Amino acid sequence: MSPLVVIFLTVFIDLLGFGIIIPLLPFYAEAFGASAFVVGMLSTSFSVAQFLFAPMWGRLSDRIGRRPVILIGLAGSCLSYLIFGLAHSLAVLFIARTAAGIAGANIPTAQAYMADITTPENRAKGMGLVGAAFGLGFIFGPAIGGFLSQWGYAMPAFFASGLSLVNLVAAWILLPESRTVRNGQGPRLSRVAALRAALTRPHLPQVLLVYFVIVAAFSAFEATFALYAERRFAFDARTIGYVFAFVGVVLSIVQGLLVGRTVRLVREQRLVPGAILVIAVGMGMYPFVHSVPLLFVATGILSIGMGFNSPTITALISKLSSADDQGGILGVSQSLASLARIAGPAWGGFVFDRYGPGAPFASSAGLLLVAFALAAVTLAHTTIPGQVRR
Repeated sequence: MSPLVVIFLTVFIDLLGFGIIIPLLPFYAEAFGASAFVVGMLSTSFSVAQFLFAPMWGRLSDRIGRRPVILIGLAGSCLSYLIFGLAHSLAVLFIARTAAGIAGANIPTAQAYMADITTPENRAKGMGLVGAAFGLGFIFGPAIGGFLSQWGYAMPAFFASGLSLVNLVAAWILLPESRTVRNGQGPRLSRVAALRAALTRPHLPQVLLVYFVIVAAFSAFEATFALYAERRFAFDARTIGYVFAFVGVVLSIVQGLLVGRTVRLVREQRLVPGAILVIAVGMGMYPFVHSVPLLFVATGILSIGMGFNSPTITALISKLSSADDQGGILGVSQSLASLARIAGPAWGGFVFDRYGPGAPFASSAGLLLVAFALAAVTLAHTTIPGQVRR
């Protein structure tokens, strides 16, 4: 079986479990008396752990290979979902989400895996396949989670744990190594050295800052959307699961079918700012949405923008790195994304409680307009290397 197919399936099944949990998380937390701010902090606990551990996993995958790190992540996901299902208090929910963040090596390492097996010209298309696996996970995951929630919030978590176990066994058997490293003698960059390397590469610091702002804005949306839809439209966990499934459909179509073709026609330098502007438009609509059809229009616009942006900006980060430190630099980018996911949900929950359901989306739209301006100025005359140095 092609490594492209295997890594696609690995990410898909992993994100399927993740998608099962996300729409239920606010309701599960509210069952233990959590406020919107505490729900945001629950998402933040996941991101704090990822911030601390993502660069370590990236550097480790540069040293010992991608396959063992992906397997470790899958095993950790299985355990974290099990703890989540067994939770009897908010404290245990925080433990479960923290454990999931610690184990969250799969996505940045999968991106590094994809960088290993693709050429620079096909990098955005390869990252688009990873993104399509994301989208498919969000098509089926929330729908499955919403359906299973009728038997209690623990049932979807147990199902996700079982999926992760199946994924672990399948990856153990089918996933080949993408990186040749003898006796663990790959690069040994420390976290500080990896960050210094990223900051000294031309144009990379600006791209990373844009990435940070986008993730902060979008994570505020993720953390508060369920509460917003519950307050404004009386949606329950099952209905919100279907909305997230719609997001997954759009993401899968854009990332799986359109990104590769569009990048061949429009350079990444132009596509990234344009996609950010589309995200900002979709996000800015939510405070003014008072009907379900318009809610889906706003969500569709937002999803199209994210579908084009996520794989394209990840491909840019990869192209601006060297072949020897893909894992480390992508780990730095994921660490910054984790910082953004710490700030975004905390801010979103705070302004939701203080200013109402539309406030997280209005503030996120403002941040995205700043990111659009920064990206447009930075990338307008930036020349991306035609190939990664090997």
